[in-house]
Amino acid sequence: MLEIGDRPWGKYYVLEDEPHYKLKRIEVNPGQRLSYQFHHHRQEYWTIVEGEAVVTLDGEEIFIKYGESIHIPLGAKHRIENRSAELVVFVEVQTGTYFGEDDIVRLQDDYER
Repeated sequence: MLEIGDRPWGKYYVLEDEPHYKLKRIEVNPGQRLSYQFHHHRQEYWTIVEGEAVVTLDGEEIFIKYGESIHIPLGAKHRIENRSAELVVFVEVQTGTYFGEDDIVRLQDDYER
């Protein structure tokens, strides 16, 4: 593991950090959700590997479960939410020109970050 990030909603693990992509394993605790956000420099692909989640993508709610994936285009407003009583785990593949945590533009955040 290259980096582990504890967040109020759960945890992420950076598995690969290369010049042209970044790979993360992300855990979302029951009843929690990430901020509603977008990025200037990257797109993301999310694949659920444990549990079921609700993804908000440009204002539309999409339910995804184990084995399903969703594409988050560059600049799209998005968030993932765990409405269940079980942990949600997904794999995130980022592609683009920059992958720093400072490329998160938060539009709404339950934790006031």
